Amino acid sequence: MYYASYFHRGEPGVAEVRDGLLVPLAELTEISAKTSTDDLANARRLPSDAISLESVTLRPVVPNPRKIICVGLNYLDHVEEAKRDLPAYPVLFAKFASSLIGPDDAIILPPESEQVDYEGELAVVIGRPGRRISEDDALNHVLGYSVANDVTMRDYQYKTHQWLQGKAWDSSTPVGPFIRVASTVDMANAVIRTTLNGRVVQDSDLSHLIFSIPRLIAVISDFTALSPGDIILTGTPGGVGFRRDPQVFLRPGDSITVEIDGVGALTSGVRAEQASL
Repeated sequence: MYYASYFHRGEPGVAEVRDGLLVPLAELTEISAKTSTDDLANARRLPSDAISLESVTLRPVVPNPRKIICVGLNYLDHVEEAKRDLPAYPVLFAKFASSLIGPDDAIILPPESEQVDYEGELAVVIGRPGRRISEDDALNHVLGYSVANDVTMRDYQYKTHQWLQGKAWDSSTPVGPFIRVASTVDMANAVIRTTLNGRVVQDSDLSHLIFSIPRLIAVISDFTALSPGDIILTGTPGGVGFRRDPQVFLRPGDSITVEIDGVGALTSGVRAEQASL
């Protein structure tokens, strides 16, 4: 089962995806901290009001999450290409809700950065609240999974030893197109692949995560309560543009796809930011 967040004729909605159609969920306008796994599962379906994907604009799967917690250096090959020591504790940083864009939106290249890089990632969407969640119980708190591109402005990321200024640009991080409900998919060995203009630039699978999804949920919930709609970006495999020789950065006209088996494919166009009048 998949869920989608969308605009249709200017109105927001949440739907179950069925055979290429969106079946609206009654009285729900977006997935948020107020919509738990059970709320979504029990919401009344409106099959008579089903609409086509072509008639909507897809939003980020959670348009306004309370928290977006991201993980750096969580694949061995990415640690090796970055020439870093294997972390004993997850490298964590945050984004803001304003960082997110939907799967129908282009990645915008800001004029300030000349090193805009891709990072294909699995996104975990929380469905039940919790604090100090055990690893054994962690997956019971997951609503589902989506696809993300943790677009990074490398020349800003490395201005300091903190990464915020390179990671949290407004309107920079596509997430979507759907949420795959966790109970309907096994992510243990799912392939994750990033393709830039038809060329595969990242190719790995989730068995190579250094810190598993349950471990990440347990670690993060030690210091902050997790709420429905919170998003965890679980890290990127090796092959990022900054570590290539020669380096590869996103340019206007590029097309980049992040695909995760069983979850979906997220394709984004790339364009330069338009100058303000």
